[in-house]
Amino acid sequence: MEKLKKTNIEWKKLLSPDQYHVAREHGTERPFSGKYNEEKAVGVYNCCCCDSPLFHSSQKFNSGTGWPSYWAPIDESSVETITDNSLGMARTEVVCSKCDAHLGHVFLDGPEPTGLRYCINSIVLKLTPDK
Repeated sequence: MEKLKKTNIEWKKLLSPDQYHVAREHGTERPFSGKYNEEKAVGVYNCCCCDSPLFHSSQKFNSGTGWPSYWAPIDESSVETITDNSLGMARTEVVCSKCDAHLGHVFLDGPEPTGLRYCINSIVLKLTPDK
């Protein structure tokens, strides 16, 4: 996949200040504050920066953590993982494969079939309902 590259100025023009903070500055939204945490609609969750499909609602589950959680991305190539040693601990960061937007983190405490929990910030997602 060819990477989408933009300057910080270009990203700031395209995104809200909160989206920019999370997606481009590796921030996070407060737990239970995101609009997709309790969302039940059927559809695809796309990246707010580049509109790439990231997760499908069929892979979503209620983790009780306060962030939308998925047991797998829509496709193995839609996200990438990076070791994150910030905050004094080792975690695995999840980014969009196309634009490198920070999405959240993945943990090893999810449900079968993968055992993974992709803990994703709502603010970096855009739901496209299935037709």
